[in-house]
Parts: sequence; structure tokens; C-alpha cells
Amino acid sequence: MGSSKEQEQERGQPKCVWVHGPIIIGAGPSGLAVAACLSQHGVPCVILEKTHCIASLWKHRTYDRLKLHLPKHFCQLPFMPFPPNFPKYPSKYQLISYLHSYASRFSIHPRFNQAVTTAQFDPLSGFWTVRTQDFHYISPWLVVATGENAEPVIPRITGLDVFGGPVVHTSAYKSGCEYKNRRVLVIGCGNSGMEASLDLCRHSAFPFMVARNTVHVLPREMFGLSTFGIAMALLKWFPLRLVDKLLLMATSFVLGNTDRYGLRRPKTGPFELKNATGKTPVLDVGALAQIKSGKIKVMEGVKEITRNGAKFVDGQEKEFDAIILATGYRSNVPTWLKGCDLFTEDGMPKTPFPNGWKGENGLYTVGFSRRGLLGTASDATKIAQDIANQWTTLKDTNNYRNSHIILLKNS
Repeated sequence: MGSSKEQEQERGQPKCVWVHGPIIIGAGPSGLAVAACLSQHGVPCVILEKTHCIASLWKHRTYDRLKLHLPKHFCQLPFMPFPPNFPKYPSKYQLISYLHSYASRFSIHPRFNQAVTTAQFDPLSGFWTVRTQDFHYISPWLVVATGENAEPVIPRITGLDVFGGPVVHTSAYKSGCEYKNRRVLVIGCGNSGMEASLDLCRHSAFPFMVARNTVHVLPREMFGLSTFGIAMALLKWFPLRLVDKLLLMATSFVLGNTDRYGLRRPKTGPFELKNATGKTPVLDVGALAQIKSGKIKVMEGVKEITRNGAKFVDGQEKEFDAIILATGYRSNVPTWLKGCDLFTEDGMPKTPFPNGWKGENGLYTVGFSRRGLLGTASDATKIAQDIANQWTTLKDTNNYRNSHIILLKNS
């Protein structure tokens, strides 16, 4: 999607590409949403994607049984709802199908296999230069859409390198069928750890899940209604901390006291904690019942990995056949975005939602709101409107029409 003029430099050197509109980095749901919103304003763009496909995280780094944790109407992108025949909680394959249909509907055609090495603003020219292995893209606007989950987090655990069995991150985990009748240590008790443990149970494996930190476990539904939907409705009328208290009271009635099973709750409420740290509460889809029955064993923190298993902080030592790291993901923005003060060292916007979508010098972010696809849709709409307001003014000026010619001649 979008138009550009290219000038080939000396043989073997990158080509300079002037982009008529913003450069969007990332062809996941966030990048697609911004591109679609821009198209509604008649603004072209170029999407750069480091892999060979859209939604690569959903296609290649998610397990087979994954479904959306929130009802589909909370996860749809702007201007196109999910098909009515999709279930309330679509599968990952249905989401991927939806995203392909979305790209087709809005004529979005990313440039694939364009891994960004650096992106930097030049204050003299007033333009962003985004470098990949074979192109230099130039534009007044840059939209960072690589998201919160760009790279898997691999923790440093003493002895992990000497373990004799397979060690995989959940980004490479597909199905528990590979672990039938095997004892598996799952390190992490968030949504990924819970779901991997549940999947292992359903494939006759024996999961031991490490709950080193506190965690909020909420039912995905309460009394036939989405817990998230209930929270959103209550937040329209009541303050956040009161909503958290009401949800925890209802959760205690539905799930019981999770502390009894080794899942200690934080002192801060689930949605207040989410806003402050980005830590998402677990929406239970069946793992807690397996924990209560003893099919999923909850362990305290790991002290050390051994060749045949692990030693735990409570003194226990057990043997395992495999280890799954459910240790989450992180942003990779600091590795390639240079000379910018918008992001923290962790690659998250310094300004919290709802104002973290815009920086200085034509820089924007989408997919970093810590509010899932609902936050993505909100930020994408704002970004497109803001760029469209500038586009209308700039596109007719001689300076804008001719600046790329001068810039390319001098590059």
C-alpha cells in the first residue's frame, strides 16, 4: 500500500526510497490498523515487515490451541468487525484469517523481508531515515508498530545450559502431543504458562508450573459474562480501585482462594497493576481446575537447573524430561530506534495511555498501550487523523513536492 520513488545508488549500495506518507514498521495487527485508518483519509504509506508475512507473531510464535482471551468485539480492528459466524472467542487461525481479509479489504501490501537496522530523525532535513539491509526509506513520519511482544525473553537461570533435555520458549511451543507421558517443568505462571500447562495435561503429560511471583487469576467469564466486559462496564461508573475490589470479591466466589494452590495474589488490584506495570492478569480457561485436582503441580521459584531436573528454593529437587520457558516477551525498539526520547530502556513509551501514541518530529507508536487490540484500534485512529491533518497541508506545498528530489540527489 502506498507509492514511492526510488533512486538506485552505486551498484551494491542501498537504494533510497522517498515515501509519500508515513513509514510503518511492523505488519502485525497494529501496523495493519494504522494503514487501514490512513487509507480512509486518502493518505498512502509503506509498511516494512522483517519477516515474509503479516501477523508473523500469531502465525509462528503461538501454540496450536490458542484462542483470544477476550470476546471478539473487544479485539476487532477499525472499520471491520469479525465475521458473525466466528465464535465469541476466535482461535488463532480464525484471527489470522481475519487479518488477511483485513489487509485485502484495505489493499494493504507490506514490503516483506525488510528488517530495520536503524531509524533516525535528521533535524536538518526534518525527515526520518529508516535503514534496512537493502533500502534507505525516507519520510516526514514514522509509525512504530512492532509492539510489546517483539522478542521472547530468555531468563538467566543457573544451570540451564547443562540440562540434558529439550528447552524451548513458549514462542516455539506448538502442542503438548510432543510431551506425552513426560515430566515437564513450565517456568512462568502467566497466561502462556497456564495455557501451556493445561495443554500438556490434555496430552497426558505431567506439568510442574513454577509460580515464582504473585499473579492475579481471574475467570474468563463470570455468571455467563466476559470478566473483561464486566470490568469495562464498571469502569464507566466507578473508580479503578473499587472495580478491582468488586472483581476480586466475585473471583473469590467463583474460583475460591487461589493462595491455597500456590498462586499468591499481589496486593495491588488486577487492573491497577496492569496499568502501572503492564502485567496482565491470567484469564483462566481451565488450568485452575487441573491445579486443584493435582494434575498441574505448582512449584516455588527455581534455584538451579541440573542435568536431569531442577532444585527449588523450598529445598525440593525433581527430575524432568523437558523445560518450557513461559517467560514472556519484550519490545525491541531500543535496538534500532536511535536518538529518540519517547521510549524507555525497556522499549515502552514513557507517556502512559491514552497519550503515549504520539512523540515529537512526526514519531508515533501503536501497539504499546498495554490494552491489547482494543488499545491498538484506539491509537491507530488517533494516529491516522493526526497525520491526515498534516498531510492535507503538506502535500500541496512546493517544499514537500520537491524536498525528496533534493534529498535523494544529496544522499
